[in-house]
Amino acid sequence: MTEENVRFFGGPLDGRVQTLDDPVSGTVMRHVHLHEGPKIETFYQLGFTPEAGWEYRLCGLPATEVDEAREL
Repeated sequence: MTEENVRFFGGPLDGRVQTLDDPVSGTVMRHVHLHEGPKIETFYQLGFTPEAGWEYRLCGLPATEVDEAREL
């Protein structure tokens, strides 16, 4: 098992750093924000660049893929 750090870009998780076990490029993660207001869902797609390493970038998600996204 490989443990890697991943950084978030955009949305409410911008700047957060998290550890992942065995990251897979293209994985989509759903974040649900419920604090004192309407439910807000944002989606991040995992990617790798040699310069920055692993990163989750804010992305849109077609309605058909919403149920398949992983929740944080």
